[in-house]
Amino acid sequence: MRQTRSLNCDSRRRNSIHLLMNEASGSFGGNITLWCAALAWCVAQTLKMVNHFITARKVDFWVLVSLGGMPSAHSAMVSALAASVGLRAGFDSPLFAATAVFALVVMFDAQSVRRAAGKQARLLNQMVEELLKEHHLSEHKLVELLGHTPLEVFFGCLLGIFMTLCLHGYWG
Repeated sequence: MRQTRSLNCDSRRRNSIHLLMNEASGSFGGNITLWCAALAWCVAQTLKMVNHFITARKVDFWVLVSLGGMPSAHSAMVSALAASVGLRAGFDSPLFAATAVFALVVMFDAQSVRRAAGKQARLLNQMVEELLKEHHLSEHKLVELLGHTPLEVFFGCLLGIFMTLCLHGYWG
């Protein structure tokens, strides 16, 4: 009896893994949840570049992969992921709960921990500038624009949800 249960569990695990691998390889391109997250990130980064162009009057493709700025691409991506999972699996599903908590952690990190690191980098850069006047030190500066303001996170979240609703409306 014990061996039969073990065989049944092993075959179920193998079937689950087989099903997961088939889904990942066969319909990877048709995974709407993945597309929602990716598109939300791309649109957020593109909006940052447009915003940079408007304010600086120059095209800088580095902005497409930079951290910080309006809107938060991380927030857009994780909120799109959570919204898509909610639409597909149900907003009462454990999978939605997990993705929603994940999204909240990422958004909290973006607007608090990473923002604080950016402020510290700015202060350290100022200290290095003062020391450079008196001593010869490395002129390598720390990245200052790491985190987001709560407003940037909020608009990133709205963008992610909007992109998900658009894609789900289009692909059904």
